[in-house]
Amino acid sequence: MKSKTTVIPESKKNAVKELSKLIAESKTILVASIKNLPSSEFQDIGKKLRGKAIIKVPKKNLIARAIDESKEEKLNLVKENLKDSFAVLFSNLDSFELAGELLKNKSPAKAKPGQIAEEDLEIPAGPTDLTPGPAISELGALGIQIQIKAGKIEIAKAKVITKKGEPISQAAADMLGKLDIKPFTVGYIPLFALDKENKVFYSEININPEEALNNLIEAYGKALPFAVNIGYTNSETIKYLIGKAAIQEKALTNKLSHSSTESTEGEKN
Repeated sequence: MKSKTTVIPESKKNAVKELSKLIAESKTILVASIKNLPSSEFQDIGKKLRGKAIIKVPKKNLIARAIDESKEEKLNLVKENLKDSFAVLFSNLDSFELAGELLKNKSPAKAKPGQIAEEDLEIPAGPTDLTPGPAISELGALGIQIQIKAGKIEIAKAKVITKKGEPISQAAADMLGKLDIKPFTVGYIPLFALDKENKVFYSEININPEEALNNLIEAYGKALPFAVNIGYTNSETIKYLIGKAAIQEKALTNKLSHSSTESTEGEKN
C-alpha cells in the first residue's frame, strides 16, 4: 500500500522562501506581541516603521521552517520563545533602537471594563463638555463632586475612580470614555530579539526609555563627583579639577602667608 505524500501548497513554500530571505538579509530579528492590538493601530504603526523594519505576522510553523532552513543555531532561541499573537520584525537597526521605535509609536487607548488599572485612574478637576442630564447621576454614582457653569458640568474636585491594580468597572470605563480620557496605550510590545551580527540573543527587550534616561542621569550624578575626587581627567571633569586645584592653591597660599607672618612676629619678639 502506497503511503500518502503531503503536498505543500505553493503559497506556503513562497512564504517560507520570503522569510528565509529576510532572515538572511537582516541584522536584527525582533519578536513583538500584538495581542489586543486593533488592526487600525497595527496598520498605522507599520506605516511609521516603513524603511526601518519589515513586519510579518507568519504562522508558527512557517517561521519555524524558515529558521530551520537558515541553519543558524542562535535562531532556535527565537523559535523556542514564540507564543500566540506575535509579529516578527526584520531590520538593520540595532535591537534596542528598534525596540525604542516600537515603544515610541504606541497610541493612547480607552479603558475597557474588566481591564486592570496600571496606575490610579483619576478624573481631574476642571471644566468638561458634558451637559447636565444623565451624566450628573453617573458622576455622582462614582463619588465625583460637580458644579454647573455656563450650562456645562465642571468637576469640582479631582477623584480617583479606580486604584492601581484594580479592575475597571463598567461605570468607570464609560465615564472615562465620555470625558475622552485614555489611560492606556496600545502598540507592538517588544518581547525578545536576536542580533545576528554579534550573535547575541536578548530575552528581554521591552525597555522603558524614560526609566533608562533617569537611571543614566542618576549614574552620572554619582560617577562625576567620584571621578573628580580621584583626579580622573576627561572633558567632563577637567573644569571641576581646575576649580578644585584653584581652591587648594588659595588655601595653601593663605597657609604659607600665615606661617610667614607668625615667623616674622616671632623674630621681632
